[in-house]
Amino acid sequence: MARRRSWAYAVSAIAIAMLATPVSAQDATVDDEEIIVTATHRAQSIQDVPFSVNAQTEEAIQRSGATNLEDLSRNVAGLSVQNLGPGQSQVSLRGVSAGQIVRDQPGVKEQVGVYLDDSVISLSLFTPDLDLYDLNRVETLRGPQGTLFGSGNVGGTIRYITNQPDLDVFEGSIEGQVNMIEDGGEGGHLRGMINVPLVPGVLSMRAVGYHTEYGGFIDALREGGGVTEDVNDGQRSGIRLAFGIQPTPNLSITPRFLYQHTEVNGFNRQERFNLFANPFTTTRPPVTFEERQQFLMLDEEFSDEMFMADLNVTYDFGNTRLTSVTSYINRSILASRDASALTGSVSVDLGFPDAAVLLPSNLRDTTDVEQFSQEVRLASDYESRLQWLVGAFYSNVDRFYRQRLPTPGYDGFVDAPAPGGIGPGTSAAVANGFPADSPYNSDLPYEIRQWALFGEANYQATDRLTLTVGARYYQFDEQRSFISGGLFANGDNRRDETSSNGITPRFIASYEVTPQIALNVQASQGFRLGGVNDPLNLPLCTPADEAIFGGFQDYDDETSWNYEAGVKVTRSRYTFNAAVYHNEISDLQVTLDAGSCSSRIVFNVPEAHTSGLEVEFGWEPIDGLQLTFAGGWAEAEFDSTVVDGGGNVIGGIEKGNRLASVPDWQAAATAAYYWPINFGEGMEAFVAGSVQHVGNRFTQPSDQLPGAGNFVSGLPFGGALGTEVTSLDLELEPYTLVNLNAGIQNDEWGVTLFVNNVTDENANLAFDRERGGRARLAFHTNQPRTVGITVRRNF
Repeated sequence: MARRRSWAYAVSAIAIAMLATPVSAQDATVDDEEIIVTATHRAQSIQDVPFSVNAQTEEAIQRSGATNLEDLSRNVAGLSVQNLGPGQSQVSLRGVSAGQIVRDQPGVKEQVGVYLDDSVISLSLFTPDLDLYDLNRVETLRGPQGTLFGSGNVGGTIRYITNQPDLDVFEGSIEGQVNMIEDGGEGGHLRGMINVPLVPGVLSMRAVGYHTEYGGFIDALREGGGVTEDVNDGQRSGIRLAFGIQPTPNLSITPRFLYQHTEVNGFNRQERFNLFANPFTTTRPPVTFEERQQFLMLDEEFSDEMFMADLNVTYDFGNTRLTSVTSYINRSILASRDASALTGSVSVDLGFPDAAVLLPSNLRDTTDVEQFSQEVRLASDYESRLQWLVGAFYSNVDRFYRQRLPTPGYDGFVDAPAPGGIGPGTSAAVANGFPADSPYNSDLPYEIRQWALFGEANYQATDRLTLTVGARYYQFDEQRSFISGGLFANGDNRRDETSSNGITPRFIASYEVTPQIALNVQASQGFRLGGVNDPLNLPLCTPADEAIFGGFQDYDDETSWNYEAGVKVTRSRYTFNAAVYHNEISDLQVTLDAGSCSSRIVFNVPEAHTSGLEVEFGWEPIDGLQLTFAGGWAEAEFDSTVVDGGGNVIGGIEKGNRLASVPDWQAAATAAYYWPINFGEGMEAFVAGSVQHVGNRFTQPSDQLPGAGNFVSGLPFGGALGTEVTSLDLELEPYTLVNLNAGIQNDEWGVTLFVNNVTDENANLAFDRERGGRARLAFHTNQPRTVGITVRRNF
């Protein structure tokens, strides 16, 4: 803990020093200027976009204290994030959700596309946890965006829009923060930006650097009775470097490089049952977990190293504009988990002695990705009732996913003569070329190719009515190998291929009732590519589970037709946007645990729907007082039932049941008041607060079945009979977070004191089960009450 405190003190000293000399800070008051977005690949006011869009500006991000996408989601109607650990969150929009997708399902594609400016960065299972510093805004485009943004946008699109290099202005900023977590560790960050015109009007450079220390708040109980505090601490460091080049007035070139490394020492998991730590044992100390506690035999780790290079080139021909976006991404991801309970649970089933059950076992999931993409767009750029855009897209993704389960000493128990083991030579016979003492291993190299043609045109039929039509044609090919070995594996060596193609259209009509009121209606289609399930781990399956889940191999593309109607109102003192929508989903890809097999299977559900209402408004009733609200209600349900060969409903996928991970209600309200003070030129003080509410939801469809929360391990170990019942409420209860901040600022500097999660809410964000709940039961949880200070300067 000493290193954490010394680091925090150092940042405190930097923050105090920053206050000593004036520079310019970003004004946190609401600007009267309109918000400009590029949700249609054209710059336009957010109020003129003819469908539902949210934009969290740099100023709004600062005011809310948001540090990641999950924080932002609570202020955006219809956007929800299922927290599965750092860099592993699952994003959904408008209730379009497959439920929990976990790290060992690399073939599953994302439902929400994520972009950094115009470069796609989304990766299923591992949504990049980007730093939010020096962003111009974060755009959330609700509803299918397949026409302009392609696959993986069936629910919508999220775009991180950075501030671009300025060719003429030298400027910079720096920000420091220190925070302390209730009953946890200390954290903070130091971030800075500098923009330098190297050749004024022709060449400039903009560099952003950041380092964040995450304080931990989860305590780990250890074998023998020890406790390790704050095991989920960590850090994130990165740099963004962009160059603005304008050799002629018509040509703009922006090369950019991004490097980010995130490393966290554990996961935000609070356990309720563990094979080695539960209230039923008699020969081992019985354990009843308290809040924010887990049991570990081995330390855990998550790391994500990401390098990205992209090149944006724009040429203005006078009446048309050509844009080329080229990007390359290389990522290396490690999720290292304590799998001792998982491996031990299998050893109990195999009848191995306690010494084998208690061997520490480390499940190491590694993902290496190389991704190249190229997009070219040509758009009209002249005064006309008809505006158009056409483009082509190509991507090439090589993704190599590996699993290893190193368990030193395990082969000795496997090879022991029965009844203590299976028999001499068994471990070598099932290894299939993989290392010794690793009872499960797999290699899954993927080759994914995609190309598409797309276009969109809008026509101003009258002074008030504008019609838009667009479509995208896509062709997709995927090849995957699957090689496995070890006692828990099948010894697979197979190669699968899948391909698909199709057309996704969009139709929009927008009508300007008055200059302040606009109505719009839309029908649009989105799609998510299908794939191939991994073979079941048959040595771990019961015959019943093998019969139920063994027949699901391929799964088809998921498509969605979205119908919506919206209104946008713009007045001098307030804005009001609302939309009602209905999504008809075909072949929804839903993930379920395959019972005892320690495998996960994707099903196609023929029909499902989401319907809902979104409302967002901002109001300044008097000078200095700013009020905002964002809220939404969603009904997300299956319209089909999936059954096994015996006619039994599989995993809660039954008509009328709710889709997983979708809150029924979600709302956020903020209030801020700014007033001038006599402390310096242009100085003002402010106080602000926000209340964010997330309604109830389920992690997987099966969690809503009667009795789903009653778990029986079937594992006689440690004096427990294995027949004991652990009862949990799997409905994730609603939770409310309250954040407060206050400070002073002017155009030169600012300081903010904040308290996040004022009431110290301990929310269950997602349910985590190991081997169908037989080995471990837990909930992912949020960060406790956090108090801190942020100091920022501009120059």
